[in-house]
Amino acid sequence: MAKDFSFDIESDFDMMEMTNALDQTKREIAQRYDFKGTNSSIEFDDDKKGLVLLGDSDYKVDAMIDIIESKMVKRNLSLKILDKSSPKEYASGDRVRQKIAFKKGMDSEYAKKISKAIRDQYPKVKTQIQGDTIRVSSGSKDDLQGVMQLLRSQESIDIPLQFTNYR
Repeated sequence: MAKDFSFDIESDFDMMEMTNALDQTKREIAQRYDFKGTNSSIEFDDDKKGLVLLGDSDYKVDAMIDIIESKMVKRNLSLKILDKSSPKEYASGDRVRQKIAFKKGMDSEYAKKISKAIRDQYPKVKTQIQGDTIRVSSGSKDDLQGVMQLLRSQESIDIPLQFTNYR
């Protein structure tokens, strides 16, 4: 009897690591010369489903985004977590605010898209959509590692993917 190997594909991130990246960003903003004397801040939104950046200019908001992204990379968080599609809001007093939502979870559309991409390249690999995870199984470990490489190289997948429960 042949043993099947498998792993799960999830779209999630470690909230503690994101909190640490945000704390480091706040410290760097407090220390940087170009932010001295400005009223710039970066915080979680009310329900911790995103970030709220507040700055004196577009430059300050863009600089804060660069800082948080560099801290995320150092903490092995994917940059695909940040959904920067919302426009900047211009408030009174030359203030600029931008809300950045977190991408977390995989809807059925993405799950079907990922399953199709796997089946097109690796027809012997089986995929099963289980809620917001995808179980990928095969008799060959090499095929499973090939699937991981394929998904990491896909530019069209704009959600963060983690591979868990590798057996």
